[in-house]
Amino acid sequence: MSRSPNPDGQAADKIRSRKLKPGLKKASASKAGLKKSAPEQPAAKKPGAKELVIVTGISGAGKASALKALEDLGYYAVDNLPLELLPDFAALVRASREMDRAVLVVDVREGPTLDRLPAILLKVKKTLHTSVVFLDASDAVLVRRYSETRRPHPLSRSEMVARSITSERQMLDEVRNLADFLIDTSSFNVHELRAYVQAKFGPQEGDGGQGSPLLVSCLSFGFKNGVPLDADLVFDVRFLPNPHFVPEFRKLTGRHPKVAKYIRDFPQSAEFLDKVTEMMLFLLPHYVKEGKSYLTIAFGCTGGQHRSVMMAEEMAKRLGKAGFRVKAVHRDMPR
Repeated sequence: MSRSPNPDGQAADKIRSRKLKPGLKKASASKAGLKKSAPEQPAAKKPGAKELVIVTGISGAGKASALKALEDLGYYAVDNLPLELLPDFAALVRASREMDRAVLVVDVREGPTLDRLPAILLKVKKTLHTSVVFLDASDAVLVRRYSETRRPHPLSRSEMVARSITSERQMLDEVRNLADFLIDTSSFNVHELRAYVQAKFGPQEGDGGQGSPLLVSCLSFGFKNGVPLDADLVFDVRFLPNPHFVPEFRKLTGRHPKVAKYIRDFPQSAEFLDKVTEMMLFLLPHYVKEGKSYLTIAFGCTGGQHRSVMMAEEMAKRLGKAGFRVKAVHRDMPR
C-alpha cells in the first residue's frame, strides 16, 4: 500500500475505508523469558470517557488476536493505520457520537516513519485517553510460530527469521518503553490470549466496568516457566513447605480446601499474608491517586500449582473484602 501524505479533509474518509483485521492468528504455547520495562501508566479513564488503545509489538506475538479480542468487546478496530493519520483518527474518535472506544495496530509495517510514533503518542495523549499495549514473546517461540505458519517476517523475505526478529526488536525498543501494558504471549495459545485481553479491557463482573478505576490481578505462576512479563509486584513463596511432596496433594492444586488448609496452617503463611495485605492496603490508594488502571500482584512457587495458587486466591479475597476490584488468575495451574 502506498502511503503518500493526505490532505486533512480526506483523512476521515481514508480512516473509515481502512480494512479491518479479518480474524485470529493461531499462537503456540511455550515458556516466557523476557525482561520487563517500567512504563508510565496512563491517566485513569473516567466512566463514559472516550478511549483509544494502540496495539503494537513484535511480529508473531499475537497482535491480530488481541485486535480481534478488543473488536469483540465493542472497540472500533483498525489494522495498520498509516502513522500520519493517527492524530486525525484520534480527533475522529473524540468527535464521533457512535464511536466511544477504538483500537488500532501500529507496528514495523509502518516502515521508516515508525520513529515518529513516540512524539505523536505524546501529542494524542494530551487530548484523548490513550493506552499502548505491547505484545512480546521469546525468540524461540516466535521462530517456532513462523515455522508453523510458514509466513515470512514482514521485515524481510530473504533473511533468516531470527535475524529479522532481532532487527525488529531494535526498531521497537523506544516504543516498548512507552507501553502502558506489556503482555508476554510466550505461554499463551490463541484462546488464552483472547481471554487475557478481554479480562484486562472488558467490563468487570458486578460493576459493569464502572466503579473503582483500579483493577488488581492476583496472579499465580511457577518460576520454572519464567516470571510473568506483566507483573508489577512479585512475591516468591517458595519459602513455604511444598505440598507437592505430600502424596495425597500431588495431583491437587492450591484451590483445593485440603491443600489450602495445609499451607495456611504454617505460622509463616499467616504472617506473610498479613504483612503483604498490610502493604497492599497502604499502596493501592496511592496507585489509584496516581491514575494507575491495572495492577498485577504475582505470587510464584516452583511449579505454579500449590503454594502460589493458594496465596493468589487468599490475597484476592482479602483485597476484595477491602473494597477493591480484584480477580485471581492462575497462569500455570493444571486445568
